Amino acid sequence: MIHGSDINNELICEGIVGDGCGGGRLFFVKNETLYAHDPISKENITLLQNIKKAKKISKSKCIITIECEDEKIEFDLSTMSVK
Repeated sequence: MIHGSDINNELICEGIVGDGCGGGRLFFVKNETLYAHDPISKENITLLQNIKKAKKISKSKCIITIECEDEKIEFDLSTMSVK
């Protein structure tokens, strides 16, 4: 768990082991940046920056969806790029 975080926060989602990509990691948006948190190394890895007005984050297989006030961003973990 990320120190001081709330797993029920709308800007945090969990990667499920076996669902495609990022299993066992936590994904979160903080300060306009998408991070992956590795619970083993305790390292936060920067995935995407300049995310404006994020409201909610979710993950299905290799796609992280970030719902913002003005847009929806789909980040593909398998290619490490925005779809």
